[in-house]
Amino acid sequence: MTSERASPRSRDTWIVLAAALVARLAVIAWAASRFPPTADGTFYHRIAERVAKGLGYTWLWPDGVVTYAAHYPVGYPALIGGAYAIFGAHPGVAMALNGLLGALAAVAVHRLAARAAPPGAALAAGLVVALHPGLVAYTPALMSEGVTASLVACAAWAAAWVRDVVPSGARRTIAARTALLGIVVGLATLVRPQSLVFAPLFAFIAVAPITGRRARALTIGFSALATAFALAVCLPWTIRNCERMNRCALVSVNGGWNLLIGADPASTGAWSPIKVPDACREVWDEAGKDACFGRAATLYITEHPGAWLSLVPKKLAATFDYCGAAGWYLHESNGAACGDRCKFGLGVAETLYERGVLALALVGLALSRAASRARRIATWAVVGLGLVFLFQVHAWVAYAALVVAALIGGRSLLRGPVLPVAAVTVLGATLLTHAVFFGAGRYGLVTFPLIAGMAGLVFARPRMRA
Repeated sequence: MTSERASPRSRDTWIVLAAALVARLAVIAWAASRFPPTADGTFYHRIAERVAKGLGYTWLWPDGVVTYAAHYPVGYPALIGGAYAIFGAHPGVAMALNGLLGALAAVAVHRLAARAAPPGAALAAGLVVALHPGLVAYTPALMSEGVTASLVACAAWAAAWVRDVVPSGARRTIAARTALLGIVVGLATLVRPQSLVFAPLFAFIAVAPITGRRARALTIGFSALATAFALAVCLPWTIRNCERMNRCALVSVNGGWNLLIGADPASTGAWSPIKVPDACREVWDEAGKDACFGRAATLYITEHPGAWLSLVPKKLAATFDYCGAAGWYLHESNGAACGDRCKFGLGVAETLYERGVLALALVGLALSRAASRARRIATWAVVGLGLVFLFQVHAWVAYAALVVAALIGGRSLLRGPVLPVAAVTVLGATLLTHAVFFGAGRYGLVTFPLIAGMAGLVFARPRMRA
């Protein structure tokens, strides 16, 4: 995509792509006939079947009534629905699509790393993603987190593509590439609505090197441009919701549900069956019920802010202490094909791998050259705290430490390579999101590709310059 296209790095990109595809195709070959959709995947599969038949995002009830729906985001079922229309409505088709997008994420991370590191370190970064046991083993899951992770990684790659032309000062070229960044984020938003925040953030990262008197105005302008294109991608669906759901919604109508679950004083921090407030028991409209749940949650939070804040560590622990998404899904789908030992083994492998990746990311950040001695000392102190918690029960503290250590770096990190700052941005947004709503290990999976790539850079020790 840029002048970095030296032949060794191009060959390495193909190596990363091949490794990622072979690993995922092997899992798909084993899983396609064994693991039917389960959990949220059952819903996505049924909606995708209806999309493939031209029936749209509608739900067929047992009594034969068909209603418009928007509880879950439209992006993933629409994506696999398109594949079903071409290749047939079989879970293996969705798994293959997951595999292709997962491989693309590995390529995106490799190309990001190639901008910041020698070929060997960049290849290592790409392979860490290509062979990540959590990402590879989650390929058969008809769930949206893996696809979101891939699209967000591609959005970070697009941000680096914008950064490539910033030194030239060619504003039209910067604007065109920023628009593409917004489109990629828009697609990610249709799969996972909170991804919208990456449009302005990634654009800000991309144009951070702009200097001069108009730097601030240009930065705001390009961030607004990326956001506008992301919203434009979602606009047709938003209009559909306004017309069909009796209430406007950007993508989906489950924010109130999730906020209420995360405001349950008896919560473990993870998902739990929703406790329907008395005020919402007679509200049957899907969007109306979500709005009612949102009002009830907001009322509880304003009346009991301390109790609600006390749930934050539980929510972050549920998201980052242990993922186990692949083993959970496969076991839930077919306990005979993936029994307790399979589930446990996948969980252990993924946890050890991800903790090792995070340790490398922390150390790499500490080894980077910060702006001052005081900042270096503060960074090492925070990184040290993170490493202490990394292999203990409260591993979420280590993830938070990575974000805090990056913030200590200030503009030196922002002006450095895109990969580390994008990884920290995605992690920070995920921490904040699930501190507010509720946690689950599979939600942390969205951060895996970019953090894994950041870990690969430790072998190159890229310098952060003020």
